[in-house]
Amino acid sequence: MNRKKEVTGHLLAFITIFIWGTTFISTKILLKSFSPVEILFLRFTIGFLALFLAYPRRLRVTERKQELYFAAAGLCGVTLYFLLENIALTYTFATNVGVVVSIAPFFTALLAHWFLDGEKLRVPFFIGFIVALFGICLISFNGVSNLQLNPLGDILTVAAAGVWAAYSVLTKKISGFYYNTIQTTRRIFFYGLVFMIPALFLFGFRPDMSRLIQPINLFNILFLGLGASAVCFVTWNSAVKILGAVKTSVYIYLVPVVTVATSVMVLREEITGMAVLGTIFTLAGLVLSERKNRVKSKGELEHERG
Repeated sequence: MNRKKEVTGHLLAFITIFIWGTTFISTKILLKSFSPVEILFLRFTIGFLALFLAYPRRLRVTERKQELYFAAAGLCGVTLYFLLENIALTYTFATNVGVVVSIAPFFTALLAHWFLDGEKLRVPFFIGFIVALFGICLISFNGVSNLQLNPLGDILTVAAAGVWAAYSVLTKKISGFYYNTIQTTRRIFFYGLVFMIPALFLFGFRPDMSRLIQPINLFNILFLGLGASAVCFVTWNSAVKILGAVKTSVYIYLVPVVTVATSVMVLREEITGMAVLGTIFTLAGLVLSERKNRVKSKGELEHERG
C-alpha cells in the first residue's frame, strides 16, 4: 500500500473517532427534549439530505445483488447498532456500555478473517485488544467501586458491537464495488432510515418543531446530523476502504480517551490518575494492534544463516 495513502487512512479514522467521541455531549443535551429514536431519525435524515446536496448524482448499481449489501449495511450500521446501544443504556450503566461496545474490533477481526481476503487474524491484534480493553476499563470504571452487571443491557451491548463489526465488513465489501464513497454512504443511510420506520411507531415518534428550533437543540442536532453522521460516516467508510475493516476498527479503542479529554475541556471535569493510566494502556493497545506480523521469506532466512 502507498505510504501516503495509508497515512491518509489513519488520519481519516482518527478524525472520525475524535468527532464520535464528543457526540455524547450533544446526545446528553438532546435527550432532555427528545427520545433516543427521535434523535436517531433526525440526525440521519439531516445526514442523508446533506450527502444528497454534496453529491446529488444518483447511484446506479451494476448488479442487483449489490443492493443487498447496501441494505444490510444500513440495517447493521445505522438502524440496529444505534437502537441496540440506546436501548441498552436504559437497562445498564453507560460505563458498562462504553466497555462492552469496545469489543467491536474483536468481532470485526473474526468476521474479516472469515469473509474478507487479506485480513487474517494476527497475534499482535489480540495482544493489543487485551491491553486496550484493560485501559478502557480503567477509564470507564474510574471512581466506581464495583462493576454492576445487568444481563439484558450487557447482552444488547454485545449485540451492538457485533452488528457494528458486520457493518465494517460490509462496507469493506462495498468499497470493492468502486462507487463514489458519498453515494454509497447516502445509499446506506437511505436503507437505515427505511428500516428505522417500524421503530418510530414502536418507540414513539412525536415531531415537534418548537423543540427543534430551540437554538441549543438545533445546534446539537445539526452537529450530529452533519458532523457525526454525514461527514464521519464518509470518512470512516473511506478509512475502511484504504486500511481494511480490522485496522480501522481498532480506532474504536480511542472513543473513551476522547470522551475523557472532552469532559475535561468542555464539562470541566477533573482528570484522575486512573484515567491517565487507562489512556496510556489504551493508546499502547492501539499501537500493538496496528503492528504487522512480519513473515520472513526463505531468502531472508538463508541470508541470516549465512
